[in-house]
This record gives sequence, structure tokens and C-alpha cells, in this order.
Amino acid sequence: MGERATATISTVLVDDEKLALDELGFLLRDFEDIEVVGTASNGPEAVAIIEELDPELVFLDVQMPGLDGLGVMARLRETREKLPYFILATAYDQYAVEAFRVEAMDYLLKPIDRDRLALTVERARRAIAEKARVAEPDAAAAPQGQIRSKLLVRSANRNFVVDAQDVVYATIDDGLITIVTTGVEGQSNYRTIEELQANLDPSIFWRVHRSYLVNLHRIKEIIPWFKSAFQLRMDDKKQTEIPVSRVQTKRLRELLKL
Repeated sequence: MGERATATISTVLVDDEKLALDELGFLLRDFEDIEVVGTASNGPEAVAIIEELDPELVFLDVQMPGLDGLGVMARLRETREKLPYFILATAYDQYAVEAFRVEAMDYLLKPIDRDRLALTVERARRAIAEKARVAEPDAAAAPQGQIRSKLLVRSANRNFVVDAQDVVYATIDDGLITIVTTGVEGQSNYRTIEELQANLDPSIFWRVHRSYLVNLHRIKEIIPWFKSAFQLRMDDKKQTEIPVSRVQTKRLRELLKL
């Protein structure tokens, strides 16, 4: 992320009580850098939206029927390497010790006090800025030799060597990465989308969704979707349509002046 003066913190709000959800959203309007990109009203919905949007910050109600806030955190730890910062919220202070045991960034008691919320937001700003500061030197220090011009694609028991520039997109499903190129489709030997992306030219390949990495030069059409979202029609043989996550929609608008 860039300077905190201009960047926003993508944020998801989770609470099974609509009034509490609306009140928190209202309070967060005072913080210009907090961008609420999604909300959820129960645990399973929270897991799904966090998986989809990959936010930096989550305000998470502790007590919810079915899957509570602590269960949401546990579920996400099973499936994700990268987790957002969690701010737990509840009307009961007995969860404070448990909140810090599960390494939540902070703990807010309901009804949420505006001044206390300001302290929490400032703590989140500092943590996210520090995380970005640590990551930037690592990215700058990465040798150019790591950018691959060739990739291995396995298809029909054969190993094809393809030019990276011919990759249209890559997707991951159930831990298996599929690479689609202009001439062949098959599996990659990379274990994660992040690992594959780190070995490709960042000026060409863009992570438009948690499950998709696309070649910017292979986008054929931008398709308006519901709720101001977009899909990308790629120029592979199947004319595949790929969703753009709500977090990446803003970058798409800036990139193509939409």
C-alpha cells in the first residue's frame, strides 16, 4: 500500500444485528481512509465475503448464531495464509481475554464509543502502514532474475513450455492452479497464486480476484456487472469471463478511466 494520506483501508463489517451494523458503519464515516467494501450478518457469510474481498481490516461481532466471530477466525486460519486484522466487538467484556488469545488487533465493547473507536482505527492504520513498509523493501530487493519468461504447463500427460506473455489467465480451485494460454490449458507446478504472481512481470499480470490472475494485455472486453461491479472477457478460445473483486474494481476504474 502507498502513503496512508491517500490510500484507503479496505474494511468488512460483520454483525448479526442490523442496528449495530448500521451504527458502526455510521461511526466509521468519520474516518476518510476507512473504505467499507462489504458487510455480513452471520458467520458463514463473513467467511465467504472475506475470502472474496480479501480486506485489510474486519470489525467482527463475537456472538452470532451458528458460527460465531471466534469460529470465523478459526475457519479462515484453516484456508488462508494471509489474514486481515480483526477488531472484535461484543456487549460482554468476558471475551476480552479470548480476543487477545486469538490475536485480535483490538476489542471493542458495545455500544461502541466514538473516541475509543478512533484509538482502534489509529492502531489499525499504524499496523497496516508498518506491514506495507516492511513489504516494500522486500519487493524492491527481489532480483529481476526471478521474473520468468517461460512457464511449465502440464496437459494430457505432457509438459509444455510456454512463453509467459502467452498466458491469458491463471486460476486456482481446490489448491490446483490452472494456466490458460493462447495455445494450451493445463496445470501449473506452482502451489499458490501468490507464488506464481511473484514470478511474473507485475506490470503485466494483475490479481483481479483472490482466485484469478490475468494478463492485462489479454483482456478483450470489460463487462458491467451488478452492483457497479465488472467482469473481464479474456481473449482465450473460450472467451472466459472473470469476475473483478470489489476491492480491485477501484483500480480497474482508475486503470481504464471507467
